[in-house]
Amino acid sequence: MIALCGIPTETPLEMVREQLARLSVPHVVFNQRKFSEWDIELEICNGRVAGSLEGEGRAWRLEDFRGVFLRLMDDRHLPEVQREPPGSSKRQYCRGLHDTLMRWCEVTPARVVNRIAPMGSNSSKSYQAQLILQQGFAVPETLITNDPDAVREFLREHGRLIYKSISGVRSIVKTLDDADLDRLRQIRWCPTQFQAYVEGADVRVHVVDKDVFATRIDTTATDYRYAHQQGNSPATLQAIDLADEAVNACVRLARGLGLVFAGIDLRIGPDNRVTCFEVNPCPAFSYYEGQTGQPIAEAVARYLAGKR
Repeated sequence: MIALCGIPTETPLEMVREQLARLSVPHVVFNQRKFSEWDIELEICNGRVAGSLEGEGRAWRLEDFRGVFLRLMDDRHLPEVQREPPGSSKRQYCRGLHDTLMRWCEVTPARVVNRIAPMGSNSSKSYQAQLILQQGFAVPETLITNDPDAVREFLREHGRLIYKSISGVRSIVKTLDDADLDRLRQIRWCPTQFQAYVEGADVRVHVVDKDVFATRIDTTATDYRYAHQQGNSPATLQAIDLADEAVNACVRLARGLGLVFAGIDLRIGPDNRVTCFEVNPCPAFSYYEGQTGQPIAEAVARYLAGKR
């Protein structure tokens, strides 16, 4: 039995569910928006994890689950609790249910994509960059500061900079231009990450255990995810084969971060130098699979089911 946890209409979750069905693998979908209809009991005794998951009029033993796929949104922001006061019983039940679910995912012997603790490295870009360096990848020269003068000096040193948020919350990557320099004083209240611009082609690599899917992204935008917003034509995506050395390095990086499934953002320069920007521990792979046909969802489903 495989547990899929999240919102069923979310595309990546649905794609994995479809692949499990195609492979005839039994599975259950925990719909977190219907949390009030679900219950979970967890017991750990002498190193043995037991309990039950109940919902939709059925019950499953936790011991019978062989895989768990997590695509949970922050339960505090679910529409069903948005209007609830902080101490309401409904909000407390929602938090308790999700907390128990995540604790189970940390200790279950089942294959989990991905466990919560390793995903935490993405909450701090600077911390994650240190881990990436330890795995042998180059990272861009980086300055995190709230000092406008330090940014100007960094700009003089490198000639061209990009900037983005230092948190794990998605932000739009932009090139530092004259208009930004005019409002640079605003970073006094918001420390920001600046990086030396790296020449080359963007490559997103999805690692699923030992399987590697590389996608080259061609675009004139600074952030290809927001090409239209930045006044550019949509990015074009193409499945590519990475050199064996880069493939092995990506697998090592994902494992080094404790991730079974990872989206690794690379840039490969004209001299074939590989630079790593960050590692996404919960990648929305559907965009890449939809553009290239790479069987990423199938690889995730096969890993969960133990069917390589």
